[in-house]
Amino acid sequence: MTTEPLIRLFVAPVTPLQQNCTVVWCTKTNRAAIIDPGGDLDPILDEIKRRGLTVEKIWITHGHADHAGGAAELKERTGTPIEGPHEDDQFWIDNIPSMGQRYGIPDMRSFTTDRWLHDGDTVTLGETTWQVIHCPGHTPGHVIFYHAPSRFAQVGDVLFKGSIGRTDFPRGNHADLINSITKKLWPLGDVQFVPGHGPMSSFNIERQSNPFVADRVIGKAGPNTQGPG
Repeated sequence: MTTEPLIRLFVAPVTPLQQNCTVVWCTKTNRAAIIDPGGDLDPILDEIKRRGLTVEKIWITHGHADHAGGAAELKERTGTPIEGPHEDDQFWIDNIPSMGQRYGIPDMRSFTTDRWLHDGDTVTLGETTWQVIHCPGHTPGHVIFYHAPSRFAQVGDVLFKGSIGRTDFPRGNHADLINSITKKLWPLGDVQFVPGHGPMSSFNIERQSNPFVADRVIGKAGPNTQGPG
């Protein structure tokens, strides 16, 4: 007999930057969280309705416009609370409208979170509980969401398949990012993850092949990256 997984998900690339908006849900309750709603909300909400899901939470990994520019509208349309990111990203949240203008998306708005998240916090979705891990570097307030029973994480722009997040933005820090990946993500073991952009991967694959944080190169001072985030 096949056991029903505790969670399921679908990924919808949004905005001209093709940011991965991820919808995860508890299979026992069909209650869903929308992670990083940068924009293009109508097709996402249509798919949620088609699958018979109920939106329960909005989760934000960090305050960049392509990840959070649709959060305010989504909260208005669904009546659901916003959780995240860490408060050190407040200045990025405040900057969302100007970033939206820069990328030709004038309807992006700042938002007020219902709950700032910190390292070691947990968030709930239906009958599932997720760990919050603060992973600064790409932005100072970046967090990731980890569901240990499923060995799954949504890591935003911390780590990508074959790359890592940019650190040339204001208050980015390359050393912090490397530390977040190697000291906070790698100890979780082999975990499948959805990044903020591009295809899924796993921590084990990236430890073997990622040119910035593979085990064979991690002792070296790697160059800064201009990743997609």
